[in-house]
Amino acid sequence: MDWISNPAIYRAVWRWHFYAGLIVAPFVLILSVTGAIYLFNDEINDALHAEKRITAPHETTLPLRRLIAAAEASVPGGKATRIDTWSAPDRSAQVFVAAGDGADLRVFVDPGTGAALGSYVYDRTLVGFADRFHGSLMLGKVGDGIVELAACWAVVLLVTGLYLWWPRGVRSFADALTPRLRATGRPFWKSLHAVTGAWTALLILFLILTGLPWANVWGTLLRAGADVAGVGYPTSHRDHGAVPASTIKQATGEAPWALEEAPMPKSDDHSAHHGAHMSAPEGPAAQPIGVDRAADILAATGVAHPYRLSLPNGRTGVYSAYTYPDRPQGQRTVQIDQYSGDIVNDVGFADYGRVAKAVELGVQLHMGNYFGVANQAVMLFACLGAAGLSITGPIMWWRRRPKGALGAPRPLEPARLRTVALITAALGIAFPLAGASLLAALALDRLIARRGA
Repeated sequence: MDWISNPAIYRAVWRWHFYAGLIVAPFVLILSVTGAIYLFNDEINDALHAEKRITAPHETTLPLRRLIAAAEASVPGGKATRIDTWSAPDRSAQVFVAAGDGADLRVFVDPGTGAALGSYVYDRTLVGFADRFHGSLMLGKVGDGIVELAACWAVVLLVTGLYLWWPRGVRSFADALTPRLRATGRPFWKSLHAVTGAWTALLILFLILTGLPWANVWGTLLRAGADVAGVGYPTSHRDHGAVPASTIKQATGEAPWALEEAPMPKSDDHSAHHGAHMSAPEGPAAQPIGVDRAADILAATGVAHPYRLSLPNGRTGVYSAYTYPDRPQGQRTVQIDQYSGDIVNDVGFADYGRVAKAVELGVQLHMGNYFGVANQAVMLFACLGAAGLSITGPIMWWRRRPKGALGAPRPLEPARLRTVALITAALGIAFPLAGASLLAALALDRLIARRGA
């Protein structure tokens, strides 16, 4: 394979790896640390907030309206928007409450006694901070774009890094997979960096690819393409009910990936008068069935605890419940008209298209949920590897750079530039945000080369 041993290609790839690494390394470190924290979100929350999350075992539970009322009473001006039911007999219910001062609180209530056990603002907890920072650097859509761009360029780093690591000449794969722990100085750091990448690159690549569906640009394009091809959100449910003003995620704040952009059904505040009196004039608005009746309907349709139940938002809102188990095969989303009690939407994992199923499976593996502790351990290994690469790379550069200079590999010659452009163009097509930045990087590289000449 001439392209493996070609020194011109090697130097060109090294130059791209160098610049991409300097720019992306800080973000890879952030993503790996926050990701490692969130892998153990339940364990960390149980350790730090045991008094809120863990209760005495309860054989019977109070109606949901009692739990919601207790949560609202504990927050001045509080208005509940959602309740996450208990996952075990010794676990509390979690009620999402909008406080009178605008704060969004999560209030924990004992399902057996109805006692409010305490509350917190999610973003101000360790897990909440890691969650938000991991997804958007807490900068909204701008931060989401930065994270997506860093993730896409991390793919470039992994591909170019594996090329640079690949054994050449008399060096064997066994040698290439073994760190030179007795070496000192830059050779030690170079060996440690290369071996760490060799052992963890594929796992890190898996983390990136399973995380990108949640990104703004890449995820939106993937979802749109999957829906057009009929392998995303189930076609049979797309036009169910009235034309909505919002999607499920917009209305509830959270939804499985496959249903984020799915149309949100509406309740009909005269629906209770329809049916036998279809030709009669509309009477007074129907009365809401209440959260307890909604819970009974969910139970009758086979939706068991734990589930996340968003309360109706306004006159046309619906009760929207979904189960989100560690294994996505058990996912189910059910929406109920708040007046008639009719089920206006019912979507399960079996209804998803092939792409949506693959994404949901990937997400649960990404989050360390699917295989329990073993899954967490493997993903932690990948996070530690990514963190190690983002630290050893800059150390290696710092040790080799001439004093007062950047120490970058020399600029590309036109032939080499064309080779690298062809290689990275394919990645740009696969990752549009990276492709756009790649064009800017190529232009800047040529400008630097001309100024140097």
